[in-house]
Amino acid sequence: MRPDRVLAGFALTAILALVAVPGTVGRQARPTHVSIDRLAPVVVDGAAETATLPDPATASAAQLEPLDLLVEPGSALPVRARPRAPLARASADAIARGGTGTGAGAAGSWHSAGSSWYGPGFYGSGTACGQTYTKTIIGVAHRTLPCGTLVEFRNAKNGKVVRARVIDRGPYVAGRSWDLSRGLCEALDHCYTAPIQWRLP
Repeated sequence: MRPDRVLAGFALTAILALVAVPGTVGRQARPTHVSIDRLAPVVVDGAAETATLPDPATASAAQLEPLDLLVEPGSALPVRARPRAPLARASADAIARGGTGTGAGAAGSWHSAGSSWYGPGFYGSGTACGQTYTKTIIGVAHRTLPCGTLVEFRNAKNGKVVRARVIDRGPYVAGRSWDLSRGLCEALDHCYTAPIQWRLP
């Protein structure tokens, strides 16, 4: 047998083996990454341009807020709306004492009560009073005041005064009477847990 035919036979066998079995059985091939510099120019209407595709990972990361809630694909978002509470008429004096405030009260005088603000995890959910909670909504949560009650808040440190309506129920933490929405706390410059001045106008 001629050596050139033997060599050609071995070469043909090696090529067929590479084509027929591209990798080890049971292993997945790693994806090949292509540099944008290696893309060929594309001629569109006589002008040569380089074809580039935006990186989908970069586009999606730019749309996330630092406190956005991330969930697994296909899973339902947790419902974080606060429970509805019965509506009742309330007076400023009774609320200041921590009661439900069903009697007549002295509206117009300033009171001080513990407050906090809420937002992350609640954006897009419904409030106990029927609104959709957003990052810009001006409102406040209270355990007993009727939905829609107008309340005036004052930040004693800077003198800012803002009126807001009760839109939700809460806070459910001892020592706090008010949960300010993110929009309200930013308007007052009071986005922290501390007493706040309030009154019923």
